[in-house]
Amino acid sequence: GAELIDSYVFNQAEYVRFNSTVGKFVGYTEYGVRNAEAWNRDSGILAQELGELERVCKPNAANHYSAVLDKT
Repeated sequence: GAELIDSYVFNQAEYVRFNSTVGKFVGYTEYGVRNAEAWNRDSGILAQELGELERVCKPNAANHYSAVLDKT
């Protein structure tokens, strides 16, 4: 299946990430942990991230996969 990883980066350092397999945000810095905790309590934000998986990733996965196979 498809997995969406949405990374948030500041000054070239990832501070928080959404992982669709885990189904929540994970923080990597103090600021990122605070954001992750707040965003994980917001069902609208979680639904928006999971919607990206369905709206963008899954429909386009076959196109990207075939494009890679065509180059090998």
